[in-house]
Amino acid sequence: MSDNRGIKLIMPLLLFPGCSSVVCWPPVLSCYAKTEDQLFKRLFRNYQKWVRPVEDLNGTVQVKFGLAISQLVDVDEKNQLMTTNVWIKQEWTDMKLRWNPDDYLGITSIRIPSDSIWIPDIVLYDNADGNFEATVTKAVVRYDGTISWTPPANYKSACTIDVTFFPFDIQNCSMKFGSWTYDGSQCVDIKVIVFFMVHRVDILLKDVHVDKQDYFDNGEWEIVKAIGSRGLRTDGTFFYPSITYSFIIRRLPLFYTLFLRWRIFLHHLPKVLCMHSHVDRYASAAGIQRADRTLRGGLGYGMSLGQEATPLLNAKLRFQAALESICYINLQKAYWKFVAQVLDRVFLWAFLLVSVFGSALLFIPVIYKWANIIVPNYAGSNN
Repeated sequence: MSDNRGIKLIMPLLLFPGCSSVVCWPPVLSCYAKTEDQLFKRLFRNYQKWVRPVEDLNGTVQVKFGLAISQLVDVDEKNQLMTTNVWIKQEWTDMKLRWNPDDYLGITSIRIPSDSIWIPDIVLYDNADGNFEATVTKAVVRYDGTISWTPPANYKSACTIDVTFFPFDIQNCSMKFGSWTYDGSQCVDIKVIVFFMVHRVDILLKDVHVDKQDYFDNGEWEIVKAIGSRGLRTDGTFFYPSITYSFIIRRLPLFYTLFLRWRIFLHHLPKVLCMHSHVDRYASAAGIQRADRTLRGGLGYGMSLGQEATPLLNAKLRFQAALESICYINLQKAYWKFVAQVLDRVFLWAFLLVSVFGSALLFIPVIYKWANIIVPNYAGSNN
């Protein structure tokens, strides 16, 4: 019986040499913590995070890149920006972070802060707010050196907006990712290899389609398709890999169709009727016109993004201006009719006054001279 007890005490030490100083059978939390602490100390004893994790000089770090979108926050037509919340999936192998799980209580993976290990400096090239990098989060490191890092990021990327067919428009917004300092060239000349060995990082597309499993729907835009493609740019000596994701988004026109279009139609109806109505009704149409302008201003309707992106609804604005001109002419016609009546009375009285005073001015001197005629005394005498 005593021999069996001795075997039971010795077996954990043989199976788990990482716990040679602690009796760990069955394994307890303190034993795992101490073992993981020993693993961290061994991995990072001489680790330098600024050095590429390659075994030879001409080795290339292959980074598998993927993208998961959680929310399409906003599409700013005026400033031509697309705001998204995404998760950047990156996976590569660091040969300096490997261990045997049997030596450390079967630990197969650990979580390490991403700023403590070498990471590929992959950024969003077409960023519009200066925030090029993702959030610093922990990375999962497996015993074979495979590192998985999926940091969240909030990006404002540049997107050329074409609102010609607003609100039934479809936009194509792209997000281009690539390494900021590394290239993926395969140099042949050994001198060039030695000189540029720190610049060799290749980016591979992990999944063609953007992961939308945790996507939160947007009330105004619908993602029709989101696919990625790998591209290469070369300067004759090196090639620079990049991953471009194209988001085909379509505007949901239900709000604009039911709320905006019908309301604007009802707003314009009195203006059409005012052409054959009494002039006093034009005041009501003018009030509706002001409400219409306020509505368009609040919704961004009738936006102007330059000559290359002018909505077809501007034709509606020109038609509205024509209706307003006709109503204005009709209003002026009624106003001038009243003015003509007033002027007719004024000119009549002016004519009468001019006629009376003019006649008086003509006849008064004559009458005055006639009244002052002196008759001679000898007039009518025979002598």
